[in-house]
Amino acid sequence: MATHTLMGGKLHVYKRENSSVWQCSTFMGGKNRRRSTKCESLEEAKDYAEDWFLQMKLKNRAGLLKNEHTFKQAAEQFKREYEIITEGQRNATYVTGHWTRLEKYLLPFFGHMGLSEITAGKLQEYRIHRKETFEPRYKDGDDLTPEEQARYEAAKKKGPARNTVHQEIVTLRQTLKTAIRHGWLQHLPDLSEPYRTNVKISHRAWFSPEEYKKLYQATRARALNPKKKNRYKWVSEQTHDYVLFMANTGLRPDEARRLEYRDVTIVKDASTEETILEIEVRGKRGVGYCKSMPGAAIPFRRLKKRNNGQPTDRIFPKFSYELFNAVLAEENLKFDREGQRRTPYSLRHTYICLRLMEGADIYQIAKNCRTSVDMIEKYYASHIKTSIDASAINVRKLKPPKARVQAALAAQEGS
Repeated sequence: MATHTLMGGKLHVYKRENSSVWQCSTFMGGKNRRRSTKCESLEEAKDYAEDWFLQMKLKNRAGLLKNEHTFKQAAEQFKREYEIITEGQRNATYVTGHWTRLEKYLLPFFGHMGLSEITAGKLQEYRIHRKETFEPRYKDGDDLTPEEQARYEAAKKKGPARNTVHQEIVTLRQTLKTAIRHGWLQHLPDLSEPYRTNVKISHRAWFSPEEYKKLYQATRARALNPKKKNRYKWVSEQTHDYVLFMANTGLRPDEARRLEYRDVTIVKDASTEETILEIEVRGKRGVGYCKSMPGAAIPFRRLKKRNNGQPTDRIFPKFSYELFNAVLAEENLKFDREGQRRTPYSLRHTYICLRLMEGADIYQIAKNCRTSVDMIEKYYASHIKTSIDASAINVRKLKPPKARVQAALAAQEGS
């Protein structure tokens, strides 16, 4: 291999046996660095190599040469191993969200940085950068109505939602943890949000007993008299039974989608002597079990009869969000009093809240809903008035009888 030395032995120009172009190399910033000159002429290659060497020297003096892994390299490693390690346990949409956040936001800002350069200060600069460069869904130049333009300007001024930035920080944390596992980084920087006030814990949107009654009466009216009988009869009946089934079982919508007829058994409960459903639930917490309220048995029988359900058939093969939202809009139930949007998930929240209002044991509710007592206390029990025992609060200290007080005072005066 032909080799030539320049810059007092600090720069080398060489040509490999299987190549027609010259390469150059130098040791700088604690690392061997190489570059192809893309030149076949030796003189041109030397000129290119000298210019490259001087540029590298200036970068080294400015502290721009990194002798460590960059965030981009850590992100590539995270992306390469994440799907393999989780072995399909993570939802595909959740995984895609990580890659989108990396490509769209994190890599353009952090990609060129060495891992040690990602500090709490840089993270704060990133939060400010996201707010300053935020673009809402509407773009400048679109034909917008005055109302849409006003919403666009307000959204642009407000910046990305806190939860959106939080998800980006989660992806950043996962990437940095990958670097730690490979020994590229010693410890995580402080990723907490400074100046943050305590965030209000709002309860989950649900239907009060009066609102729930209003909802199922509306879906029942739709099921009995659909707007277009031939076209919407089946979907109206399915929606009505879905509402009753979900509010009496507390299933998550994704659990209901996976539910098959063989997963449900109609039984007579020994302790209550009522007909209920025993359900084998498959969802985000693996396989769990649920015992329904008696109100779930009748809609389940109707579902099985209507669809001629076979053991491996889905109980709810389809769900019409359009019809469900139309009923909510007609009954003015789409939003609760705090402006939270109600969805099919609100039927699960309704089940939990109604059980709490009836005085059910919170631990048993948590087991039946495949969640934790902490979650129920944090998001559900805090706003249920019946969860507060007035007899335990309105305690009054017993006063001694009046005659005994007067006798004691007289005794004191006599002494």
